[in-house]
Amino acid sequence: MHVRHAAGIAVIVLAAAAALSYTASGREPPAETPIPFSHRLHAGENQIPCLYCHANARRSSVAGIPSIQRCMGCHKITAAAKPEIQKLKEYWDRKEPIRWPKATWMPDFVFFEHWPHVRAEIGCQACHGPVETMDHPPTTRALTMDFCVGCHRARNVSIDCAVCHR
Repeated sequence: MHVRHAAGIAVIVLAAAAALSYTASGREPPAETPIPFSHRLHAGENQIPCLYCHANARRSSVAGIPSIQRCMGCHKITAAAKPEIQKLKEYWDRKEPIRWPKATWMPDFVFFEHWPHVRAEIGCQACHGPVETMDHPPTTRALTMDFCVGCHRARNVSIDCAVCHR
């Protein structure tokens, strides 16, 4: 009876770990956004560099979401009559932040910062995929330990556990 009980608990723990890994790695489908946004249009067709909008990536663990001020810097003039931009302007006029859905997740036991990767000139596409072709917010590739360790090994970067786990 005890072996059967232990096996049942093991199955539950493994299922929970798999579910956590699934959501923590960002493999969930993209959530709906309050305003349609196309990385294909901005980063692809208009060739706006990722770091123009996600400037925090240069100095922070998170890349951050651009402020409405950043968006309105262009959209006061560019495409100002489009319905999506009118929605953006409504947020601007109300001085209300846009509640964008979170696009990526990392488990609490993983320590990650964007800035060393930006300084090492690793393109955003290495982890986020070809964002310049995406009409929806990007979801991070399956950032498994194998993925990250493989990348570190390929670039001769430390694979000491303390680099990512603190």
